[in-house]
Amino acid sequence: MKSDIEIARSIELKKIKQVAESVGIPRDEVENYGRYIAKIPEYLIDEEKVKQSNLILVTAITATKAGIGKTTVSIGLALGLNKIGKKAIVALREPSLGPCFGMKGGAAGGGYAQVLPMEKINLHFTGDFHAITSAHNMISALLDNHLYQHQAEGFGLKEIIWRRVLDVNDRSLRSIVTGLGPRSNGITQESGFDITPASEIMAILCLSKDLNDLRRRIENIILGFTYDDKPFTVKDLGVAGAITVLLKDAIHPNLVQTTEGTAAFVHGGPFANIAHGCNSILATKMAMTFGDYVITEAGFGADLGAEKFYDIKCRKSGLQPKLTVIVATAQGLKMHGGVSLDRIKEPNMEGLREGFNNLNKHVRNLRSFGQTIVVAFNRFASDTDEEVDAIRRHCEENLQVGFAINNAFTEGGEGAVDLANLVVETIEKNPSAPLQYAYAESDSVSQKIEKVACNLYGASVVTYSSASRKMMKMIEKMGIAHYPVCIAKTQYSFSADPKIYGAVDNFEFHIKDIVINNGAEMIVAIAGEILRMPGLPKVPQAQFIDIVDGNIEGLS
Repeated sequence: MKSDIEIARSIELKKIKQVAESVGIPRDEVENYGRYIAKIPEYLIDEEKVKQSNLILVTAITATKAGIGKTTVSIGLALGLNKIGKKAIVALREPSLGPCFGMKGGAAGGGYAQVLPMEKINLHFTGDFHAITSAHNMISALLDNHLYQHQAEGFGLKEIIWRRVLDVNDRSLRSIVTGLGPRSNGITQESGFDITPASEIMAILCLSKDLNDLRRRIENIILGFTYDDKPFTVKDLGVAGAITVLLKDAIHPNLVQTTEGTAAFVHGGPFANIAHGCNSILATKMAMTFGDYVITEAGFGADLGAEKFYDIKCRKSGLQPKLTVIVATAQGLKMHGGVSLDRIKEPNMEGLREGFNNLNKHVRNLRSFGQTIVVAFNRFASDTDEEVDAIRRHCEENLQVGFAINNAFTEGGEGAVDLANLVVETIEKNPSAPLQYAYAESDSVSQKIEKVACNLYGASVVTYSSASRKMMKMIEKMGIAHYPVCIAKTQYSFSADPKIYGAVDNFEFHIKDIVINNGAEMIVAIAGEILRMPGLPKVPQAQFIDIVDGNIEGLS
């Protein structure tokens, strides 16, 4: 089979205005970024049409280093739905350069289920990530300048919580010292970098309902605390207008196309292990305005992306998914059943069945939100018929959920027709109940964290560092304890330990730190040793990315 990039290059793309017209977007409203990419203004969103559309969330079992293929399933399901005559649009996040040049090589789907043009989507795209990075670091520069220019007047901050960001995996920048050298270089202080998908500006962009809401949220960003423990915000700095100007184009959803020429919105890109992990509300609602079925995904496993999708994105936007699709693979289940990474392509029924516990726990959790669930089995060439049949029987007989094989990677829309038919039938006969959130807004911050950690992850106790306890008291004092919590933890386990696979229970869950995202209106609780700036692997994907005879190689 051809590589992802070879498949992408073999497809004759439609002009983006044709793609827009195919779903009813007026040509005059399409702002071209070249021939095959466009931005669509958010004022085209029609809330009445949004209510009539069928929203489908795609999530997955706990992530493994073998990969699960959630984006491929999301795109494949959209292709399959269009193949059976439904008007379907997929809404995804934008890839980050960090994992693109680090572990993954890209995040635009795979095989014959991709969003295109994949090279541009995986690289600079429409510049949204650059705009977010620039906006975030502009605040950093303006804050440092304000401190420098007003130090003679006695102005200073007791604590600065605003760090810098960069869309590159760079472990050397996690902790730095700025302002070294002569006094004209600024005030010497400790700082550090997070990756751009962890930026509060990224979260704000993805949760804003329009440009005015974007500006309001930017004003509310807390940069630090004064010596009398009062928050110092972007509004106090007086630069919210300038930062909004940097983001005025980035807020518009991006329209591209699938490998079969159907519409796809790709917009925003927070990671689900260190942020809330969902594409923008605007892109989802735009897709729902023009599509009868809209497929969106939330990052990593259901304990991360799906929980945050329901408790943060849906709570803030009023969105109600009609169905949740959970993606499973035989290789992933075997890893959760104790099979080593180098043996997961070998038949192992015992390991497979042991791995069912991970799927079972995710299904139970998803049902607690009131969700109707179907399992999409992402088939790999090494999977045996016996393994596939065992998973099907477990899903249908033991879990009593629908099951369908996804072959969109190798067959495109045709390979997802069974999944599409199952999804349509399930929505028609048994749609999800209204969302039941994991916690109430009125719960304290600790109650929210504990309800997620104990009821969904399986922790027996939650412990807190002295810094996180201090921050919780500050949150209560500020009157913002009603914000939802966004738990930052490893994607590889229900626990905070990335080495504990399966369906672990009865563990201690430690909250190392708490960060107030006052503009995004959420509380980020950092668990265990999770890092908001990833590092590069020993052999980064960058070593395989090149341009040969004018063609980019190595992206996937």
